[in-house]
Amino acid sequence: MTASVPFEWPAPPASWPEALRRDFAARAGNGQVGSRLVSETERVRVWLLTLKPGERIGFHTHVLDYFWTAVTGGRARSHYGDGRIVEVSYAPGDTRHHRYERGAFMIHDLENIGDTELVFTTVEFLDSANPPLPLGGARA
Repeated sequence: MTASVPFEWPAPPASWPEALRRDFAARAGNGQVGSRLVSETERVRVWLLTLKPGERIGFHTHVLDYFWTAVTGGRARSHYGDGRIVEVSYAPGDTRHHRYERGAFMIHDLENIGDTELVFTTVEFLDSANPPLPLGGARA
C-alpha cells in the first residue's frame, strides 16, 4: 500500500498525569499494536500481546480493520485519545472486531490491572481503507 493518509494526532487530555501525557505525545502514530509481530502476509499482520500483572503496553494507534481475541481472562484499563478511561474484564475467547473508514483511527494504551497474565491475539487487515502505520515509530 503506497497511498498515504494524512493523520492529525490529537493532544493528550490535560487531566491525565504528566507521564501519560508524555507517552501519548511521543507514541501517537505508533503502529505496533502488540508485544510481538508473530506473522505477516500480504493480507494480515498477526500480533501477540502479553501483559503480566501491573504491565502496560504504551500508546499505539489503530488505523487498520482488525479483531482481537482474549486467550486468557483478566482485567485491564485503557486510556483513549478522546479522554475516556475504561476498565474491562476479559474471559478467554472474548473477541471484538473493529473497522476504520479512511482517515479514522483510535489511540489507546492497555494496562493489566488484574492478578493474572493477560494474553491477546490481534489480527490486522492490511487491505483496509487506511495504509498501515510504521511499526514502533511515533508521529508518523
